[in-house]
Amino acid sequence: MKTALVTGGSRGIGKGIALELGKSFNVVVGYSSSKDSGEEVVEEIVKSGGTASTVEINVTNIESIEKAFTAIEKKYGGVDVLVNNAGITKDNILPRLKEDDWNDVIDTNLSGSFRTSQRAIKHMMKSKWGRIVYISSIVGMMGNQGQANYAASKAAIIGMSKSLAIEYAKKNITVNCVSPGFIISDMTMNIAEKVKLFLTSRIPMGKLGTGEDVSNCVAFLSSDSASYVTGETIHVNGGMYMS
Repeated sequence: MKTALVTGGSRGIGKGIALELGKSFNVVVGYSSSKDSGEEVVEEIVKSGGTASTVEINVTNIESIEKAFTAIEKKYGGVDVLVNNAGITKDNILPRLKEDDWNDVIDTNLSGSFRTSQRAIKHMMKSKWGRIVYISSIVGMMGNQGQANYAASKAAIIGMSKSLAIEYAKKNITVNCVSPGFIISDMTMNIAEKVKLFLTSRIPMGKLGTGEDVSNCVAFLSSDSASYVTGETIHVNGGMYMS
């Protein structure tokens, strides 16, 4: 059985992705600070008949990444499917956006995805099979007030994925993005009701998405069924943005 690593897989969208991939892969739930939550995800996967484990991985630290991948290789042989889901936000309008907040978001969301992909690709090239899936965002396509750093990181991920898709197409390695819209999660649950109503009014389907909407899309791109799909960005947003 092939192995999938989900960074930021202990909660939110990442948790949903890990649970869905647990139906078809050995799943490694990557976490940076919430080990207990990661273990809960593993427990759910195992109860459903799957195989899973956790690994601590800080995508901003090369040593942490190397340690995590080495542990996965010892246990499972390597990472066949990499889902780059780990990400952060540090919002503010431009005049108040601190340079550290800009750098932290770019380093985690964009550079972190570069680092893990660079490490994962070695095994994929040897085995002549691989799937890399990046979690982008509707904000990377449309922009959003107070999120210049986040939008820039998510837009750049799309450009990186297309470049890598070209580089590794002949190696049977696909590279794609999933770009969620506004999804029901811990983050959106804290949004004021008036804001939720406004967002919903802008979505043709008239509702927020679910984690399952995203995880189903990731599962497809990770499977053999998507072997001829690469360099694509699939928008999961109820029609709020169409490319």
